[in-house]
Amino acid sequence: MRTPAELGYRFPAEWTPHAATWLSWPWVGGCSFPDNYEEIQRTYAALVGTLAPHETVRVNVWNADEEDRVRKVLTSHGTQLANVEFYHHPSREPWCRDHGPIYVVNDAGDRAIINWGYNAWGGKYPPWDEDDAVPASIAAHQELPCFAGGMILEGGSIDTNGDGVLMTTESCLLNPNRNPHLDRAQIEQRLRDNLGVNHILWLGDGIVGDDTDGHIDDLARFVNRDTIVTIVESDPADENYAPLQDNLRRLRALKNQAGESFRIVELPMPAARHWGDLRLPASYANFYIANGIVIVPTFDDPQDAVALEILQAHFPTHRVTGLDSRDLIIGQGSFHCITQQEPAGR
Repeated sequence: MRTPAELGYRFPAEWTPHAATWLSWPWVGGCSFPDNYEEIQRTYAALVGTLAPHETVRVNVWNADEEDRVRKVLTSHGTQLANVEFYHHPSREPWCRDHGPIYVVNDAGDRAIINWGYNAWGGKYPPWDEDDAVPASIAAHQELPCFAGGMILEGGSIDTNGDGVLMTTESCLLNPNRNPHLDRAQIEQRLRDNLGVNHILWLGDGIVGDDTDGHIDDLARFVNRDTIVTIVESDPADENYAPLQDNLRRLRALKNQAGESFRIVELPMPAARHWGDLRLPASYANFYIANGIVIVPTFDDPQDAVALEILQAHFPTHRVTGLDSRDLIIGQGSFHCITQQEPAGR
């Protein structure tokens, strides 16, 4: 069987035009927001209301009853539903970046979905059968080719510049709780075969409180073909300082396919945030790029404005806007974690 790469498919950069954004509405029985479920619905309504003027928002819900309830929640928060669609694809957790469909496209504009395996970040939050079934269900609904990825992989663990370069972390993709039967070379080959990339960049560890074992979307992101923004902790006494300095050193040493260095731009970190004894993985790198807009998590922190200014300078054709993530980060993720782009095709 020919691989998606052999068939001409590739993983597009997030800033390329979207057909839609996918979300999975938080299930009331999920474990991510047991103590602030009402507040998190307000955050989701704010996100949908921000995205819908720019592109279609496709929302996964459990069934018709939940669809009716979510419609009422959105309407009660003043969200216009004209550009919002609902699909009955149940999931126990709302992190659509990780269980949702990862699309690839070819030069003709044909699209396909890569159906990676999903095990709730290394078996941390069972059961995960419903979440694992979401990509195949969406592919069937959209009548798109669906290729088995051949390993466990979450969407938040990878980022691409759309030009054959993919960035990830050792702490996640090489973690034995994902694919203990695969070594680095075999994992890289599956990424090349399914995503059409040919140059893979590896960072080290993630930030404290990230229960994904170090997703790249909390650490470093492409903002264009040759530029990477990365979070840096300024306080040497902070427990994130050393791992982020190591990642910064790695980034400065990395080369693109032509042997040239990337432009590395530093993003600040907000002050440490906690939920009880748990330190939360608050990061400005967890932004989402949609059609004409970049949504950046904010934390009522003095560094919010600094991060927004830095990112606006690198998205001249987009409006960079902050959205309050203080309730969302309690679930140990932010706006990139709960969104999944559907690239435009023919």
